[in-house]
Amino acid sequence: MEADLIRRAAQGDAEAFEALVRQHEQIVFRLAYLIVGDADDAQDIAQEAFIRAYHALPRFDVERPLRPWLLQITRNLARNRRRALGRYAAALTRAFRAAPQTTHSAEAEHAQRGEVQALWDAIRTLDARDQEIIYLRYMLELPVAETADILNVEPGTVKSRLSRALTRLRGVVEADFPLLAEGRRP
Repeated sequence: MEADLIRRAAQGDAEAFEALVRQHEQIVFRLAYLIVGDADDAQDIAQEAFIRAYHALPRFDVERPLRPWLLQITRNLARNRRRALGRYAAALTRAFRAAPQTTHSAEAEHAQRGEVQALWDAIRTLDARDQEIIYLRYMLELPVAETADILNVEPGTVKSRLSRALTRLRGVVEADFPLLAEGRRP
């Protein structure tokens, strides 16, 4: 089904391309948002990713899944935007202040917000490669194989990078976020 949509979209069928966009727009936006931390920037990146994908569809191998390819485009655009804008840390902070809460008491909600903020602060201390692998595997919940496709590495490399990133994150949490280390470990 997807291969048929890709073929039709590559031949200029707007309805087929719209169907592809609908299938993938949420995860494309989410990845862009995780990297740049600003909804408006993420929306711009998502739109640009789909425009670039549309122009490249005639060269796309329809035997491959579309999602990893789209997320690779998105990742590259978002990384470029993050570097150019320099607003990454402030945008992530804003994003978590607006994160929905599931607790009911004001005290529990405050504590949960503090934990979430502390975890994001800890993740932000990692280098961009470590942040990306954590975002793809844990926040977007992508499988190892798909994460490997997006990062253009082998699945074993994803596993080793993730292991190293989590080890570094644990070290940061234990050294710089002792209250978080006492509670739930990332």
